[in-house]
Amino acid sequence: MATTVYIDGFNLYYGALRGTPYKWLDLESLCRRLLPKDEITRIRYFTARITARPQDPQQAQRQETYFRALRTLPLVSIHYGHFLTRAVRMPLTEPGRYGQRTAEVLRTDEKGSDVNLASHLLLDGFQGACNTAVVVTNDSDLRVPIRIAEQELGLTVGVINPHLPEFRSRALRGTFFKQLRTSALASSQLPEVLVDTHGEIRKPTGW
Repeated sequence: MATTVYIDGFNLYYGALRGTPYKWLDLESLCRRLLPKDEITRIRYFTARITARPQDPQQAQRQETYFRALRTLPLVSIHYGHFLTRAVRMPLTEPGRYGQRTAEVLRTDEKGSDVNLASHLLLDGFQGACNTAVVVTNDSDLRVPIRIAEQELGLTVGVINPHLPEFRSRALRGTFFKQLRTSALASSQLPEVLVDTHGEIRKPTGW
């Protein structure tokens, strides 16, 4: 039974990887650990390129190094959304008694990844590309495409939660559910040095 895995990259990052030593994650190894009985034929990874920021000018370079490493994995394809930055007025957490109660801030939102994931999930289902779909996310916005894939297209749909169990979205209900655990991340790390057609790829310092 062919299985395709759909990974919500930013949901995975903010739910399980941020602030940990496990960001150099081997997605193929992770999926095989989570789904040892499945014949995984493709892993779709949905994300967006970040831009360098003054407080961390190397952030975008580290991300691109990781994308390069992922492209050495034969089952992984990367699908890009984009970021939208805009000025918004937000309330202050502790406004002064007589001062301003709001401040204008730059807000950056990641756009397109959830739509891309939903579109590929349904397209693969319509085309019969897999019998089982596994979605790594805790984003309740994906509940409808997951339900359609399961109920209308007849797919077996698994949901893997990358957030802490107490923050699990109960709106995401597939055929089966798994909780992503730290032990699986720790056991699924890429080698510190890889090689592609352009040369060596080294794990970023601090990762």
